[in-house]
Amino acid sequence: MPHDISIVLRPDEAVNDLAVLGAIAQKLDMPTDAIVHYYITRKSIDARKGKVLINLGVKVFTGDEEVTEDRPVFNYRDVRSATPIIVVGAGPAGLFAALRLIELGLKPIVIERGKLVSDRKRDIAMLNREHQLNPDSNYAFGEGGAGTFSDGKLYTRSKKRGDFKRILQALVDHGANPAILYEAHPHIGTNRLPGIITRIRETILQYGGEVLFNSRVTELILDSGQAVGVKLADGQRLHGKAVILATGHSARDIYHMLHNQSIALEAKPFAMGVRVEHPQALIDAIQYHGIPRSEYLPAAAYSLVHQVEGRGVYSFCMCPGGFIVPAATGTDEVVVNGMSPSNRNSRWANSGIVVEIRLDDLADFAQHGIFAGLEFQAELERLAKQHGGYGVQAPAQRLVDFVEGRFSSNLPTCSYHPGLNSSEMHLWLPERIGFRLREGFKAFGKKMKGFLTNDAVILGVESRTSSPIRIPRDPETLQHSHLSGLFPSGEGAGYAGGIVSSALDGSIVADAVARYVS
Repeated sequence: MPHDISIVLRPDEAVNDLAVLGAIAQKLDMPTDAIVHYYITRKSIDARKGKVLINLGVKVFTGDEEVTEDRPVFNYRDVRSATPIIVVGAGPAGLFAALRLIELGLKPIVIERGKLVSDRKRDIAMLNREHQLNPDSNYAFGEGGAGTFSDGKLYTRSKKRGDFKRILQALVDHGANPAILYEAHPHIGTNRLPGIITRIRETILQYGGEVLFNSRVTELILDSGQAVGVKLADGQRLHGKAVILATGHSARDIYHMLHNQSIALEAKPFAMGVRVEHPQALIDAIQYHGIPRSEYLPAAAYSLVHQVEGRGVYSFCMCPGGFIVPAATGTDEVVVNGMSPSNRNSRWANSGIVVEIRLDDLADFAQHGIFAGLEFQAELERLAKQHGGYGVQAPAQRLVDFVEGRFSSNLPTCSYHPGLNSSEMHLWLPERIGFRLREGFKAFGKKMKGFLTNDAVILGVESRTSSPIRIPRDPETLQHSHLSGLFPSGEGAGYAGGIVSSALDGSIVADAVARYVS
């Protein structure tokens, strides 16, 4: 039987095959030439106790043991003539639903309102340079969804570890670094994700699926209480045995479409706040105890949480060595988000710092009914637009100035390419958010000495952490609670929060669809 062991090494040793082999031999008390093969099963950084070490989990084969690697296998079928299933949205949930449908012998017809990822890049470049926003092709909409131009973090709290491994292996099969299979906090990087997304689309097409771009869904086609297709903005009608709705957290028009067709929705909690940016060197110094970060260590990250008057204040989508980007989907709003390249080598570290919003926080938006959270979200984004500058310039304030209620007469250099406008954010952020943010930042400054500094800057607003709406579904069949054949999935439906959890949900929903049509 192979040996499953743990070893602890210095960062420079962990990237040296001979050092790893020597540590394995010492742990097993055997000569190195008795070790036939090994591979890493997990890797994490331990920066406690004033020094930085690397923990490795290793599977080791010795003697005459057969060398095997436990990895998922994908059996894609030719589905050109198979039963069609409509998949609305080409984000992680939609794309992985499509891949799973092909394995199950069903034909996915993926409908995406935005453009191919290559064309989407040009629209994003225009947004950053010229402030020209395409409402259907931007950081939120287009092939790959919001995750395509992000850090590509692959964390999930899902307990379905087998499925989790399948998602990671599928990403590796389509070009991701195999290290994501064992790293404690795997990520892909915004520079690599577009190519991976393109190859996933090519797999879907190779086996007979279809992918339609620049195709906005405006109506569900219903027949005898069942969803049997969709109508597009150009009048085209597409039919299938079921509809998977995987439109992401920013497709607000889809919620209104469902509401107008008397299809039930639910309000749910969400979170909003700001994005904070520090020099990466500062975060490194805090997290690595002042030890200079060597070439063998990644840009340091952090995870922070604090309770303020019964609401959580926490870091979200932390991007070490990253950039802040404009994530608006409408011309009357300013929204910010973060992303990182694969090597996380920028000068800055950024993170969303957000405040939990519960349904009883929305009493003054009660007239909007089920859309109270959406309207609160939109109002904050409009405020950011009013207090920003030209186009998608973001309102900003030095961190200590925000906490102490001062105008920032100047702002530090920032990664946000469209530019900043100094704004008294402590005055116009709603008190239920602004007060809790200020108290949260004070607490974070105590947890991470040096975090609360005027070398850091906050930008408004971080508002798309998740959707304020859930599309209800039956926990057993995964169909909409009141409409057969409609399968809500992913972040936009309220059942995921990130690339992996969305991909997992899309895959699980595809299994449910196969049971439904069988």
